[in-house]
Amino acid sequence: MNFSFYIAQRYIRSKSSQNAINIINFITFLVIVIGAAALFIVLSAFAGLKTFSLQFTNTFDPDLKATPATGKFFSISAEQERLLGELDGLAHFAKELEERVYLSHNNKNAIAFIKGIDSDYSKVTGLKKALYYGEWNSNPQEVVVGRGIVNLLGLSIGTFQKPLSIITLKGGTGSITSDALNSKSFYEQMRGIVTGVYAVEENLDKSYVFAHLNTVREFLDKTENDVSALSFKLEETADQERIKAEITQIMGKGLVLKTRRELNSTLYRMLNTENLATYLIFTLVLVIALFNVVGAIIMMILDKQQHLKTLSALGATLKQLRRIYFLQGLLVSVFGGIIGVAIGGLLVVSQLWLEWIKITPSLAYPVEFKIMNVLTVLATILILGFLSSKIASSRISPKLVQQL
Repeated sequence: MNFSFYIAQRYIRSKSSQNAINIINFITFLVIVIGAAALFIVLSAFAGLKTFSLQFTNTFDPDLKATPATGKFFSISAEQERLLGELDGLAHFAKELEERVYLSHNNKNAIAFIKGIDSDYSKVTGLKKALYYGEWNSNPQEVVVGRGIVNLLGLSIGTFQKPLSIITLKGGTGSITSDALNSKSFYEQMRGIVTGVYAVEENLDKSYVFAHLNTVREFLDKTENDVSALSFKLEETADQERIKAEITQIMGKGLVLKTRRELNSTLYRMLNTENLATYLIFTLVLVIALFNVVGAIIMMILDKQQHLKTLSALGATLKQLRRIYFLQGLLVSVFGGIIGVAIGGLLVVSQLWLEWIKITPSLAYPVEFKIMNVLTVLATILILGFLSSKIASSRISPKLVQQL
C-alpha cells in the first residue's frame, strides 16, 4: 500500500487527543454529506419538473412541424401528399388549418384560435389522451375546446340549444367603413357544438378550439389544398435530419421545418437556465462547505506536529508529508459525497414510490432519478475536494518542517 495513503486513511479512522478537533472533523464531514445530498435532491427535483413541464409539449406538439415562411397558409398538392406518404421513416403526417377567431357565448367573449384537423392528427400528437371530459368530435359541427375556454365562457357540454359562436373576419382588400362593420358581409360566423374538453396546460387550454378540417376550410373559405401547417410523426429509428431534408425537397423551400425542441425553444432555454442557476447556487454552498476541509486539515497539521517530526526523521520527504494530508482531505470529501448522494438517492426514490410530498392532493411533486445527476454531484465534490485539500496540504512548508 502507498505510504502516504496508508497514513492518511489511518488519520481518518483515528481520533485526535483534542476533543475540539474531533468535533470540527465531524462537523466538516457532516456538512459535506448534507451539501452533497441537497445538491442531488435539487437536481433530481429540477429534472422531474423539466420532464413534467415538457410532457405538455409532447402532448400538443408533433416531432416535426412545417409552417409557411411567409404568410399564414400554403398549398399541398395530391402528388406532394403521395410523396410524403411514401417517405421512409415517416410514420404519419396530418394537415392543419388555423386562424384567430372571436368566441362568444351567453354574452361572454374571448379571443382564441380555431384549428381544423384531419383524422391523422391524433396519430401525430397525443392530444386525444388529453381529453378531460366528453368525447372527441365526430360530426362536422362538433368542436373540442380547452378547459380554460369552458371556464371563461361558461360553456355547456353537448348542449345543442346554446352552441358556441365562432366569428372570424373575411379576407379582402380595401378600406374598412362603418357600414362594412355593421354588415354581415364583413365577417364569417359558425356555430359549434362543444362535445369535448381537453386539459393540457393553462395557456394552451385558453387558446384553441379544435374542429374538423373540412368545416374550418369552409368557414375560412379556403380550397381543399390550403393548409396552415403540416405535422409529422417520425418512426423511432428515423434519421430526423434526413427526413427534414427530404420533406423540404418535396414541399419546396417556402416552408420552415421545426422540431419539437425548436417549437418550444423559449421553454427549453428557460428550464436549462433555471437548472444551471440552481446548480451554481448549491455549488457555491458546497464551496463554502468544502473550505471547512481546509480549516480541518490545518488543525490536524497543528495537532499532528509530533507525527510530522517523526515521519520526517524516518526519511519522509516534504512531498510525501503534503500528500498525506492532501489524500486525507480528498478521502473525507469523496466519502462524504458518496454518503450524501446515497442519502439523497434514498429520499428521491422514496418520493417516487411513496409520493409523500404533494403539490396538490392528487399530484405528487415530480422528481427523477438520473445517473447523470449522480455523476455531476460526485464530480463536483471531487473537484472542490481536490482544490481544498491541495490548498490545505500546501501549508506544510520546508520552514514548518525545520521548526518541528
